[in-house]
Amino acid sequence: MASTVTSEPSKNSAAPSRPGYGQLLRTRGAWTFLLPGFAARQPFAMLTISIVLLVQHTTGSYGAAGAAAAVTGVSMALFAPYSGRLADRHGQRAVLIPGVLVHALSGLALTALALSHAPLWALFTAAVPAGASVPQIGPMVRARWGVKLQDSPLMSTAAAFESVTDELTFVVGPLLATALCTAVDPAAGLVTEAALTLVGGLLFAASRATQPPVTGAGHARVKHASALHVPGVRVLVVAFLGIGSVFGGMQVSLAAFTESIGEPGLNGVLYGTFAAGNMLSGIVCGAIAWRAAPQRRLVIGYAALALTASALWTAHSVLVLAGLGLLVGMCIAPALITGYTLVEDLVLASTRTEAFTWLTGAVALGQAAAVTVAGQLEDRLWGGAGFLVPMAGTLLALGTLVALRSLLVAPSRNRPVARGVGHRTAVTVD
Repeated sequence: MASTVTSEPSKNSAAPSRPGYGQLLRTRGAWTFLLPGFAARQPFAMLTISIVLLVQHTTGSYGAAGAAAAVTGVSMALFAPYSGRLADRHGQRAVLIPGVLVHALSGLALTALALSHAPLWALFTAAVPAGASVPQIGPMVRARWGVKLQDSPLMSTAAAFESVTDELTFVVGPLLATALCTAVDPAAGLVTEAALTLVGGLLFAASRATQPPVTGAGHARVKHASALHVPGVRVLVVAFLGIGSVFGGMQVSLAAFTESIGEPGLNGVLYGTFAAGNMLSGIVCGAIAWRAAPQRRLVIGYAALALTASALWTAHSVLVLAGLGLLVGMCIAPALITGYTLVEDLVLASTRTEAFTWLTGAVALGQAAAVTVAGQLEDRLWGGAGFLVPMAGTLLALGTLVALRSLLVAPSRNRPVARGVGHRTAVTVD
């Protein structure tokens, strides 16, 4: 998932019209936050599926597993924007260090409670801090790119690269979590997730040179308006809730499907196929010089997502489900990339990290609601009923996008803006 802003290169710049990933990765200091950031991003991809697999193993209920995972997701969605606001005002390091420590400890506590067959309410008490403390590494990385590449045509390349990185995380994370939970121990997924968060988060925080400037320093009495006050951001939150419903619905339903056919190990493969489609389309999306306005691209891309997600519940074989999952994944990345592109233009730089976290929080909230509802549907109705959740979530979000798409137009700020990922020509807003 990624964001983009591209301004006109300076007259003395010799940058190519289509800067590539190689040039981006040669940016000085980039690897000091990219490598630890990749490890610390794993909670978003591993946490939900690890909780679902562990709690389902200890309770035998997908409903209980979905509820525990949902509490984590709701907690993350509620606290993520506040975390982003604190990072904007006090610095990423000040938020990250205590956050990763709390997350690691609460993740281990949740694991111990599940293994001891504690009641569901006890799991909830550990799930709340586990979700609230998930490090918002993706938005923080995007904010760092914004500092290093300000007024550079490489910003659009960074946007696509961040999308690919996020989607790679969603390929590696579920595969790793499923393999650990099924082949090693049901608790191995959560334990590994906590370790990666702790090590990666502390190393990321140690990279001070690339940290964005603190906007709140010396201005403690200045009131900072929330990014959610921007109407377009609220529309995008609804769209990202729908995307979260796809992630959550598929995680539970794929696990239930593979369990029903006696091949639980295929869960990671099927989810990895879905995420691989997401990653591949992100690579392609970033390589295209888009001419259409991002508002139009978002509506068209989201319509494709809703159409493919609506077919999931009809699949009754591994091959058909894998093919549909691949198509659904291919439709997600363009919607995510375009959404983050629009945020870049809709909000001021001083609230950018917070705005990004509203969107990632919306994905988490949609995922939380989806795992809860899908788990209940799988327990109470027929196998595969959980796939109705992605259909409903994306159709509702598409209706909102179509009705309120005019709110996605950026306000006039008399500055050059980009029309989308891959667009290299500056357009002045009057």
